[in-house]
Amino acid sequence: MRPIVYSLAALLTSVLFFISLRGVRADVGARSQAEITVRPPELEYFKAINQAGPPKDPQLLFLLMAQYSNLNLQGEGAEFFAARFKEFEPRLTDPQKSLYLSATALLRAQHASSVPLLHRIGYVNDTIAMLDRAGRLSGGQIFVVNWIAGVVRTELPGVFRQSKAAEAELMWCLDNAAKAPDPGWLREVHYHLGKLAIARGDRATAEEHLQKSGYKDWNRPVTLNTPLSEDAATGHTFASRRISEIVPGRVYALTGFEFTEYYFVVSDDGRELFGIDAGTRPDSAKGAYEALRAQVPALPPLTAIFITHSHWDHVGGHSYFRGLNPRPRFYARNNYQEEIARAVSVAPVVFDKYFFGERFHMEDVGSFKPDVTVAARTEVKVGGTRIELIPIQGGETSDGMFIYLPDQGVMFAGDFIMPYLGAPFVEEGNFQGLLDAIDIVVAEHPRYLLHGHEPLTRIFNSTAILAQLKPDLVWLRGQVLSAIVRGEERAAIHWANLIPPGLIAGQPDVYLPYFIMREHIIDRLYDQNVGYWQPDMQGIDHLTSADRASLFVDYLGVTEGQLVKAVERMAADGKYELASSLLETAGKRFADSPSVGNARRLVYLKLMEKHENTDPFKFIIYSSRIGEQVPPMASGK
Repeated sequence: MRPIVYSLAALLTSVLFFISLRGVRADVGARSQAEITVRPPELEYFKAINQAGPPKDPQLLFLLMAQYSNLNLQGEGAEFFAARFKEFEPRLTDPQKSLYLSATALLRAQHASSVPLLHRIGYVNDTIAMLDRAGRLSGGQIFVVNWIAGVVRTELPGVFRQSKAAEAELMWCLDNAAKAPDPGWLREVHYHLGKLAIARGDRATAEEHLQKSGYKDWNRPVTLNTPLSEDAATGHTFASRRISEIVPGRVYALTGFEFTEYYFVVSDDGRELFGIDAGTRPDSAKGAYEALRAQVPALPPLTAIFITHSHWDHVGGHSYFRGLNPRPRFYARNNYQEEIARAVSVAPVVFDKYFFGERFHMEDVGSFKPDVTVAARTEVKVGGTRIELIPIQGGETSDGMFIYLPDQGVMFAGDFIMPYLGAPFVEEGNFQGLLDAIDIVVAEHPRYLLHGHEPLTRIFNSTAILAQLKPDLVWLRGQVLSAIVRGEERAAIHWANLIPPGLIAGQPDVYLPYFIMREHIIDRLYDQNVGYWQPDMQGIDHLTSADRASLFVDYLGVTEGQLVKAVERMAADGKYELASSLLETAGKRFADSPSVGNARRLVYLKLMEKHENTDPFKFIIYSSRIGEQVPPMASGK
């Protein structure tokens, strides 16, 4: 495979929680993770894929590396990758070899503090040699290889004399920022250039780099290379801001202006513009549309907007567009009111600000009313462009609609394959509707499949992937329903690490799409098929979080110090969810404690790190628990 392919593909996931050289370390008295035989299903899934052979998509290698790093299993991970390198080396290209060596070197560097002191200097020198070899094999032109080398070398003690090499590699990353898939990769570049500046006594330069990194201070227990960003006022974005021409001069995609993608299409006759979805808020809709007009000033007037489904983030900006002259006509499903009612009156209000920002107002959703409703498959024309409106029943909402341009081979798919099968905090989602919708997409076979959110377009980007994925999802449904009949707990189904027969051996293109879907299909099916009394006795009682806090503090006598020590031990063992559950109960009894607050921040930062490239919604929720804002990164120097 060509080096550039490996460079970009490895970068696409932004999966490297790489240098937790400044991360969590197990205390001397803590239980060693090496003694734990049961590993989380995410780790086991990516191990199984990487054991089968060199992954077609290198990001899968780094997703596994990230799992080892986040779980504080760096030593085990370094041994795994070293063994795979030895096994696969005869069939690896030089760029592939450089990626294996870089991943191994990074995990070794993180593990170095656990190596006996007498052997540690030799261990680190061997790690440096590994980085050097990776650089030679990559020709110095693979972003991820230079990034790892620069960050690792920065973290090494001065006795190893790596600061000049570190600065050269980090500066290369800044000079070649366009080779990174997202400016988010530059966060750690600036952070580590700042640390190098501190080491040489240049505080002014260090502070400049810290500001550019988006970090608040030099005390960072995690690495965030994610394209995701969080802002209290404007909410979540999935990627950095950009405007792309999907079909040159005809179809425009607006990414990173807010929670949702915007799409605009120039009609065949060039006299009209029509849009797909209306965004989340009037202010974000205005910002996106004006940015497009500024970049492409000769665009014709906007005359129509087609709504893929009536969720908050797809209709909330409608009032801005209705204020334009001419006023565009809105098209939506005939049952849109059912979804609006659910969004306005059922969804817990606590979630909307986390996702959409303080500027979001539910009234902007409730006031939506289309000009034209669609009950059956319908063809319309706008400026000579044929548009097929195709109603669907799932998988996210019952009012879904594909917007298909057959002559251009472009299908706007909305959120039909949103992995959560509806918002996780609302009772919705239709699994069979998802399967039926996949059949429609595969039958139409569009050249461009454009979804309502950037990660969906990136991951579920072809009909071939959907066709391969469907039988795997059907198999998964069967396994989940059978487990429910057997009375298994929901968590036990997750820990079974369900992998369809034949997936590892013959379906490399769906390794990541299946993984992204698996957890939430299990959750949604379990929720829809189990009553409020569950086999593990959940739901039978009515204990509150205050009752559970009383159990720990009043009956078991847990003190503030014991609580903090337990949380720190769980974090050292990579059991962040368990630590979170303790903090959300007993931790509330010590809400004013600085030590509990610090432990809480550590746990939720590690959970953000764990999910920053595989589960944006968890990233949102965990960041909200500690009020952590993650500003988007500017590209370049």
